[in-house]
Parts: sequence; structure tokens; C-alpha cells
Amino acid sequence: MTFLAIDVGNTRLKWALYDAPAPGADVLAHGVEFLENIEKLGEGDWSRLPPPDCMLGCIVAGEAVKRRVQEQMELWDVSPNWVVASAEEAGVVNGYDHPSRLGPDRWVAMIGARHRMLSCGAPRPMVVVMVGTAVTVEAIDTQGRFLGGLILPGHGIMLRALESGTAGLHVPTGDVREFPTNTSDALTSGGTYAIAGAVECMVQHVRQHCGAEPMCVMTGGAGWKMAPSMSVHFELVESLIFDGLLVIAQQRYGR
Repeated sequence: MTFLAIDVGNTRLKWALYDAPAPGADVLAHGVEFLENIEKLGEGDWSRLPPPDCMLGCIVAGEAVKRRVQEQMELWDVSPNWVVASAEEAGVVNGYDHPSRLGPDRWVAMIGARHRMLSCGAPRPMVVVMVGTAVTVEAIDTQGRFLGGLILPGHGIMLRALESGTAGLHVPTGDVREFPTNTSDALTSGGTYAIAGAVECMVQHVRQHCGAEPMCVMTGGAGWKMAPSMSVHFELVESLIFDGLLVIAQQRYGR
């Protein structure tokens, strides 16, 4: 029973075809496409795939993009299914004030992270970080309850905000330094340490609230940029959204 997983972010669409809807399934094919090029999928990479038996996706890019993706899927006889955060799923309890308003990418990533943690040993609290266009920092207690999370701008949004709000400031790419001595490095370092500080603050909150050291997982397209600047140990997991989709798919479609 082949399974197609789709992760549609604010910039790119990532997809992977698995040989089963279950964690640990083998990847048969995978790819990535910028959102402006979605229309290439139906006649390009997807046209060369064997038809998937089921599909589950995570999308934050909005209804118009979702329709464009579904149009590309019309070459197969498969129903498009998209994750919406719920009160509880796959062992994670949603502590958001309005559970369905939690971003599906945040929800799926937490499910994937908790499954990964439980497969490695005894339950622990967690901090789950996604570093992309925006940055999210989630707290999960030992029992799997989502306690709450932070949302803050990613590197690009921070720099563009400074450019638009500060006269004469144009931002070339700089390096992260402990003591920046030029404007480019100062801006890049400032954004990086702002994100690092928010993450480290959440780690401290979870440590105090749960009375245990949290397992920390980081994902997202810009996660590798943050990892060297963190003062706490993080496992960098590129496939966290797909991991979560596989866990959810096993519950919904597994045989």
C-alpha cells in the first residue's frame, strides 16, 4: 500500500512516496518544488510515479495553493487528505485554546518528534523547533501534552523588516559572530541570537515546569544555520514533518 506524503510550506512543496503508510517505511521517490512551479508536478516528477494508494498532506500556504496541488493530483485516483490539528492524535494532546487553530505543520512536527523520542527510550518532555520563513518553538510534557509554543519571525523576515524600517540600511549576508564588527555580521548575528534566545528560554521553562531535562529536536530548511549557535544540544531532523505524517497515516490507513 503506497503512501504519498506532502508538506507544503510558505516557500516550497516537499513530497515523498513511501512503500507503506507507517513509520520506517522505505522511500520510493521524493522531491521538492518551489510554490511558483507547482504546475510542473503533474506533467513532471509525479507523472513518472506509480499511483499512490493513499495520500496525506500538511499545508500552511493557503487554500489557493492547496487547490493548485490537488489539480496536479488529478492524474491519480486518490483522495487528497490534509491534516487539521485536533484535540488529540497519535498520543499527543493539544493544549491550544482552540485546538483546530494550531498550525498543521506545528501539530504534525510534534507528533513526529514524540514518536521519535518514544522509539529511543523512556518518555521525556520535549522542545520542538521549526526554523523556516517563521520560527516555532513548541513545548510538550512527559505525558505528551502540548503545553504551548512561540512564534517569531525567521531570519529573512527580520532582515527585511530592518531594511524597510531603517533608512539607508541594506542588508547583505553576514556571518554569525560573538562580537560583530560590521553591519552585515551584526544583523545576521542579531537575528540568529534572537531565535536562539527564544529557544533557550523555552527549554528553561520546560525544564522548570516538568522537573526533567527536555529532549530538543530542530527541523526546517534553515535549521542547520541555527544549530551551531545553540547553547543547548539539539537533534537536527530534516524529515520531522514526514515522520509525523507517517505516524498519523499509520493510524488512519494502516492495515
